[in-house]
Amino acid sequence: MLTLEGVVIEQGAFRLAADWSVRAGALVPVVGPSGAGKSTLLSVIAGFFPPSSGRVLWDGKDLSPLEPGARPLSIVFQDNNLFPHLTVAQNVGLGLSPGLKLDRAGWRRVEDSLGRVGLQGLGARKPAALSGGQQSRVALARVLLRARPLMLLDEPFAALGPALRAEMLGLVRDVAAETGATVLMVTHEPRDALRLGGETVLVADGMAAAPTETAALFDAPPETLRAYLGEG
Repeated sequence: MLTLEGVVIEQGAFRLAADWSVRAGALVPVVGPSGAGKSTLLSVIAGFFPPSSGRVLWDGKDLSPLEPGARPLSIVFQDNNLFPHLTVAQNVGLGLSPGLKLDRAGWRRVEDSLGRVGLQGLGARKPAALSGGQQSRVALARVLLRARPLMLLDEPFAALGPALRAEMLGLVRDVAAETGATVLMVTHEPRDALRLGGETVLVADGMAAAPTETAALFDAPPETLRAYLGEG
């Protein structure tokens, strides 16, 4: 279980508070206006910088002493965190070894992970030779290989068209089901949140609200969400 215990994030005039938990295995969209703090919230959970106060807990354990790489999570950004000078297989292999010191069994695991996201035979290519959807699949193959219990996605499919976005969301659900991961996904697209279902975190007006059942939130949105959706 992920718990944000009295978390307050302050950066100059910016302030964001969060105090809630999400159950293990939950798929949780994170929505809200631009600049409200959605990416900042994920950065604090990931350990890129500490909150001003409060604690981030995983299964009751305070993550504060842990550097980002030691935390039980994987994070995917909009650019998919791919290194252009490495091959697809090498990019995925980083999920097992940051120095790519893999034996034959390790590289077999890389190929197996690529196969499970539909990229069989593409391990020797560079990211620039792939489509946007294929690059997203590479990032998810690395997440699948790492098998961390918490997955943070920061608008990873923002540049994709509607059909491909829907396909990639389905793949996220499949990866989460296979690994048992808890997923927090920042998105500006309400349809993404509705496709994921579950509960949604609304970030607005200095507050990351407790997760609310997604369909109910969009059926009767609060004023802030209505304005964001253009329904105000």
